[in-house]
Amino acid sequence: MIKIVYFASIREALGLGDESIELPSGVSTVEQLSAWLQAERGEKWIKALGHPSTIIAVNQEMVSADSSIKSGDEIAFFPPVTGG
Repeated sequence: MIKIVYFASIREALGLGDESIELPSGVSTVEQLSAWLQAERGEKWIKALGHPSTIIAVNQEMVSADSSIKSGDEIAFFPPVTGG
């Protein structure tokens, strides 16, 4: 089981703050998890998670998309940071 947390505009777009799911078979990186969520859940998820600058944390540490994940981890998705 993994916990996934969605923040800010991603949370708003999905209408979901967090969820716990079984780690899908064959998914071992953050990038694979994001791709799986988008493929399984459709257009709304593609728009929310598909930006290449989405910020990801595993167990409250910022990581790159190729970082490994395992059962028991908490994965958080943050929208890209904008300035102004």
